[in-house]
Amino acid sequence: MFRTMFRLVARITMLSWVPLLTRLVALASSTGSHGCKCISTDDCWPDASAFAKLASEVSQPLVQPFPTASACYPVSDPSGNCTEVQTLWGDGNWRSNQAGSMQESNYETFTFDNGTISACYRDTALGVPCEQGSVPVIGVDARTLEDVQAGVKFARVHNLRLVVKNTGHDFLGRSAGRGSFVIWTHHMKNITVHDTFTPFGGRKNEKYSQAITLGAGVQWHEAYDAANGANRTLVGGLSAGGSVGAAGGWLLGGGHSALSPTYGLGVDNVLEISIVVASGEHIKANSHKNTDLFWALRGGGGGTYGIVTSVTYRTHPLQQVIAGFLTTSIKSSTPGTPPILVKLISEFFRMSPNLSDAGWGGYGLMAPSAPGESLAMQFVAIAPNSSWSAANDSFLPLIANVASLAANSSIDDGGLLNITFASTFPVESFHAWLTQFIDSGTAETGGNVMIGSRLLPKALLDVNSTRAAETWLGLPGITFHLVAGGAVSKTDPDATGLNPAWRKGVLHAAFGSGWPEGTSSADIEQIANGIKQNLTLIENLSPNAGAYLNEASLFETDFQQTFFGNHYHKLKAIKKRYDPTDLFIVPKGVGSEDWDEQLHCRRRK
Repeated sequence: MFRTMFRLVARITMLSWVPLLTRLVALASSTGSHGCKCISTDDCWPDASAFAKLASEVSQPLVQPFPTASACYPVSDPSGNCTEVQTLWGDGNWRSNQAGSMQESNYETFTFDNGTISACYRDTALGVPCEQGSVPVIGVDARTLEDVQAGVKFARVHNLRLVVKNTGHDFLGRSAGRGSFVIWTHHMKNITVHDTFTPFGGRKNEKYSQAITLGAGVQWHEAYDAANGANRTLVGGLSAGGSVGAAGGWLLGGGHSALSPTYGLGVDNVLEISIVVASGEHIKANSHKNTDLFWALRGGGGGTYGIVTSVTYRTHPLQQVIAGFLTTSIKSSTPGTPPILVKLISEFFRMSPNLSDAGWGGYGLMAPSAPGESLAMQFVAIAPNSSWSAANDSFLPLIANVASLAANSSIDDGGLLNITFASTFPVESFHAWLTQFIDSGTAETGGNVMIGSRLLPKALLDVNSTRAAETWLGLPGITFHLVAGGAVSKTDPDATGLNPAWRKGVLHAAFGSGWPEGTSSADIEQIANGIKQNLTLIENLSPNAGAYLNEASLFETDFQQTFFGNHYHKLKAIKKRYDPTDLFIVPKGVGSEDWDEQLHCRRRK
């Protein structure tokens, strides 16, 4: 009875801060005469005077994004610094500073039904004119909360196809949309370290030491520096240059980290989220206020419930960590996957649950150690909050087992396995480990990429590691992320909106394929078909194992189950409460099944 009364009170409270007139305006504008959103090629697109009025309401001039390579066009007289474009093309931080740049270039393109591709290629020698593709055409360069509110109100009143963009790190194209209006949060860079933090509406004695609040545009390299400066450790994502956003889609999709087996996922470490919802209201969601939204935001996906303006995380002590490395090489006299590689990956899979339970987290990739050699595994890991001897108790057995495989291998009998480097050693801190061994490169973005992924559950790795290895080694461009198990598995699966499959997983595994600029739509479709076939293979390997929606495929047929599991219906119900007209809608996001592929018009029921 108490729960029923609480829900009723919460519903009445929600209605009190969402004015009825605003809700009616939103409803009328969101459906339009044909149930479609307005894009730049439609007659309903706002005129110059409407945009001028918006410009007068925000702190910065309206931004007009262009594709990343646009500065190189026209070729005879480039409009910008083409040398900079060519030099910094793969730098994630540079790309995040460009309003129209996506981290993967294919999401800047648009393919018409007849196969024609609208794009702006870096390779000007292709002779293809530079076109807008899927890059939004105009929007708000948000620096303040009021900027975000003004942009949301404008998009709602004019029924625009709205895109929310932070850094553009996204494998589902959620930061782009042909003919769309964008709210760009990249420059919301405020960082506050709190001696003590009490969530809004919390008890006076509920205090978290050294919590950190990050504005929506803060990137991980900035967040880590701030936390390290305060002698704290922050659970976050890893990428070359630390260019991923720390208070946006990473968190909203779950947020994995090498620290997750020890401290949990991003959604397990967030204390409070500030957000502007579809009504334009700015609200705080935490374990005391707007608890249903707080639940949904922790795993329900970015760009779906509103625009996050800041996030407050708990932090952890700054302390020594143990680094672990295992790199190998393989030589084989026969083509195809060497049997010794299957044995190697099978052993790694089999031992992964023990490693994560001991607090180890890290990243493995398959790459030749030298030209002409077969694929082999390179694995880098970290064990925080552990002594060197305790960390060795779990990592050295992996090295020993791989050494045994190597001692019994032969180049003419399944392949010759060598260990090129294997060691553990203490490092001053997580920040030092990150700086020395992970955050040393920049060329990681700017390509044309499609990926697919799955969580590999403990039940699979315990009893069928060989079949798992055989299946995954048949896929292109594979990586293994030891970012689950351990503390992740000890959290109640229903405590957050995150797919419950995460609580059974140990590894997040991904594969992918790429292609050069200028590739025809027919050839790209063939690559897509290969991705789809491989998705079937990995789903059959472990049905309903789930996937990390931030690093996944657009071709998931049952994305509701794969990305959200049995939380989907609750997530959708909460979305309807806070965004009843689907102002916020993204590819493969909650509620997207009600819209066409371009998220332009509602599907007929």
